[in-house]
Amino acid sequence: MSLSPNFGPRRDGQRPELVVIHYTAMPDCEAALRALCDPVREVSAHYLIRRGGAVVALVDEAQRAWHAGAGEWAGRGDVNSRAIGIELDNDGATPFAAPLMDALEGLLAGIMARWAIPPRGVIGHSCMAPGRKIDPGARFDWQRLARGGLALWPAAPDASPLDADRFRADALAYGFPDVADDLLLRAVRLRFRHGACGPLDGRDCAIMAAMAASVRA
Repeated sequence: MSLSPNFGPRRDGQRPELVVIHYTAMPDCEAALRALCDPVREVSAHYLIRRGGAVVALVDEAQRAWHAGAGEWAGRGDVNSRAIGIELDNDGATPFAAPLMDALEGLLAGIMARWAIPPRGVIGHSCMAPGRKIDPGARFDWQRLARGGLALWPAAPDASPLDADRFRADALAYGFPDVADDLLLRAVRLRFRHGACGPLDGRDCAIMAAMAASVRA
């Protein structure tokens, strides 16, 4: 039985092939829990992880929780019908608590095994909704997940030749939506280059070339 009433069936027989990571951006976990279970708010997720590491199951994995909203990944929309959503108790400005990250790793490993989701299927909310969402944000440790085989991280040279067209083609091949250049660059940097600023450069190009190659392999 689901704790949150905010869910429905996955459409067109779709199954989970993605995991979308969010942060709550709320004052505390109780406020987030109330929002995710409020039928008036019409938002939810499959899981909420408290800062202390407790995992709260909100919606059965087989059901369609309402967490992703408008956006797309790998050229397809209705991310809710093909994703499992995990909310992390974090305000977006502070480091993610160690017990929370420990719990996330355990939860992810189970989800990925149950649904045969590969590491490339673990994405951030900002990845599929550039310009609309920034979570899980610059404080989130994607490299830690990658070291555990729970996400991807580029093994790329320091820089490649600057080629905006190639950068866009590689970013879309990896899965990012076809959005304006500035939004695409921001989404890539939120995921792979925390703190980077300025115009597109050779490091951005190298990263996306490596990531595109990883999903084409």
